Amino acid sequence: MVRVVPERDVREPVCAGTTAPTRSAYGVSVTETTRRQHGNGTRSPEYRLSQNALQGLRQDLFHDPFAYRLLPPRRTDGPFVRRLPGRLRQAARHLPHAVVAAAALLALAVGAVSGALPGGDTGALLTGVLCALPVVATLVRPIGAFWLSLAVTPLVSVINGDGQDWPWIPGAMVCHLVVLVVVALRTRPRTAVWMWVLTAAYAFLADIFFGGYYSNGGPMLVSSAFALLLVCLWHVRHAAQEQVTAEQTVTAHERSRRTLLEERTNIARELHDVVAHHMSVVAIQAEAAPYRVENPPEELERAFATIRVNAVAALTELRRVLGVVRAEDYEAPDAPQPTLADLDALLDNVREAGLAVDKAVTGAVRELPPGVELSAYRIVQEALSNSLRHAPGATARVEVSYVLGGLGLRVVNTAIPQNTLVKPSPGAGHGVTGMRERVSMLNGEMTAGPTDDGGYEVAVFLPATAPNEDEA
Repeated sequence: MVRVVPERDVREPVCAGTTAPTRSAYGVSVTETTRRQHGNGTRSPEYRLSQNALQGLRQDLFHDPFAYRLLPPRRTDGPFVRRLPGRLRQAARHLPHAVVAAAALLALAVGAVSGALPGGDTGALLTGVLCALPVVATLVRPIGAFWLSLAVTPLVSVINGDGQDWPWIPGAMVCHLVVLVVVALRTRPRTAVWMWVLTAAYAFLADIFFGGYYSNGGPMLVSSAFALLLVCLWHVRHAAQEQVTAEQTVTAHERSRRTLLEERTNIARELHDVVAHHMSVVAIQAEAAPYRVENPPEELERAFATIRVNAVAALTELRRVLGVVRAEDYEAPDAPQPTLADLDALLDNVREAGLAVDKAVTGAVRELPPGVELSAYRIVQEALSNSLRHAPGATARVEVSYVLGGLGLRVVNTAIPQNTLVKPSPGAGHGVTGMRERVSMLNGEMTAGPTDDGGYEVAVFLPATAPNEDEA
């Protein structure tokens, strides 16, 4: 940020009509601006790249390098291992441990017999043990094994004493190559790159400060680079296989889900064909029934008219739902969705169907969000439909409570009269499940169960605020 400082001494006043260069009455503190840009400004891409590289080095090789990480057993579901007999397949789980142990024995043997050791058998055994120890450590502490191998390399070279093989004697070279490969296999390609860089740095410094006429650092770096390149290629291939497997799993899941949706669509179409046919027959017969009776009573005509209206409404809803199932680019209908303002029409329809129901509204009536209004209407509709089906001849009551922070609903019906001739219809519980889903979608609360007098009660609370309150 640039700091602007007013000038206290302006020695060159500006006169009207002069052509001299004008001097601003404000001075800019360039020193502070430069300091802030260097301190908090945007860094160059090279700086960020080097910083990220150093952070990767610190995270891979310096952050808790001696952490305990036991080498896991081999998987037995591979294409070759799973074909083995049971006992051999179980033994193959420990094949990586056996390979590391064999490499440790090889490093021990090469380290013990390589070079002229002034300590005799004791020095040869010590050199072999020091060469095998980092290899064994890769089983439990891989990053620590790399640092241990770097530390062992100059130590065994000093113990060897002849200086012919520098900076790696044969045992140390075998040890370090095995450690690089095993650690690279157990970590990731970035760690392999950093290990090779540190190995090259050690070889370079050893040749500068302690090297003689011959150095085996070049062959060591070339062979280790080739081995680590193969390991990195294996990592890339393994990651690609895992990604392909994950994508195949997702594709199979989507395929099964698509098959299920297609099956549900077919069921919905078949259900529409069956139900629409019967509902159409019901509507036609209900419309024609009064004409088949001479001078039918007014109550009978009203009952058949109600049956026809409900059948036509059911057909309309069925076609709408089927349109949602069939059309991929389905758009909502232009007709408005029902709200609590349409509750009286719903109750009139239910009364014509034979259910005596009354309504009570408490609290200050206010406009609620459309989702709450629609869900409340559907819940009352489903509860009254359940009363019609499962409690024929009973009476019902709908209570709507506008309370602070939400809407309360209570739909309760009495017990079935003993002298009723209509038997209750068995239910599968889908109506209550649908109500619970609507309430859960709005983060509300719902209780449903029998009452003490043998009836049934549904109580719901839907949290909501008025639209104008949301805008405020």
